Amino acid sequence: MNQYAFYVYIVTNPEKTVLYTGMTNDLIRRLQEHYESRGQAEKFAGKYYCHRLVYWEYHQYVRNAIDREKEIKGWRREKKVALIQSINPEWRFLNDDILG
Repeated sequence: MNQYAFYVYIVTNPEKTVLYTGMTNDLIRRLQEHYESRGQAEKFAGKYYCHRLVYWEYHQYVRNAIDREKEIKGWRREKKVALIQSINPEWRFLNDDILG
């Protein structure tokens, strides 16, 4: 049986003032894409330099990951902050943990 991996994640800008929530099946590739899009005004994450990972979670099923992404995107900032702080209270940038 095939094993699948899907990730819901939150990235922020270096000043931690903007949050971007996304979903991917390849977190390493997606983080690299966010980094490479810095300064590209036509992309939200690029326009606001959102490439610093502060939160992520794993899902085995794509439908669960899509539903969770939509759920988090619908939250106010305060609730997203509480989610981030529940596993990353210092708001440490987790990119190096993922990228190696």
